[in-house]
Amino acid sequence: MISYLKGEIIQVQQNPPRVVVLTSSGVGYTVTLPAFVEESMQPYEGQELELHIYYSVSERQPLPILVGFEEAGDRDFFEQFIQVEGIGPARAAAALTMPVPTLAYAIETEDLVTLTLMPGIGQRGAQKIIATLRGKVSEAASRPIPTAAQRARGQDTRADVIAVLVSLGYRNTEAVAMVDEAIRQDPDLIDDPQALLRDVFRNSPPKPAVTQ
Repeated sequence: MISYLKGEIIQVQQNPPRVVVLTSSGVGYTVTLPAFVEESMQPYEGQELELHIYYSVSERQPLPILVGFEEAGDRDFFEQFIQVEGIGPARAAAALTMPVPTLAYAIETEDLVTLTLMPGIGQRGAQKIIATLRGKVSEAASRPIPTAAQRARGQDTRADVIAVLVSLGYRNTEAVAMVDEAIRQDPDLIDDPQALLRDVFRNSPPKPAVTQ
């Protein structure tokens, strides 16, 4: 079982979720970084890293999966997150684009809007997450949100909200028009994906979610 790694990055994969090859004591490890981790640390070759590791290997997945986190508490949340039906380690790593405190708070407050911003989750998946984890992640919800991660997250607000609308059944051109009109009416919404999506929904009720 691998729970912690400290070493130097010798290779960085360019496609998200980011994968780095980390060498430690002469051994190389392939480690997946969820988007919020990658955005906060911006990995590059030669960089020294210390990562708390989620390690998984099973009959169905004989090739080991290593997922890296800067904080042990984030790894603990990840271990809870993958207990949700239909969300395995690979899907969870791709879905975690927001800091853990943001997601945990959304779970505790039953904020479906925020949870549907996660890639590949959708409304039905968000409901399952709340049903499984509400009341179990309050400690993570009370932690401060990393400022760097918040800033990085805000850069992709428009694209993320458009993607959510498309996943809920809107045509891409329709979603783009709705989001751009909301931003034109209130430019400050570009800094807050939850508020932007709520504003769009207020002006046009959401369609039923597509099957996950």
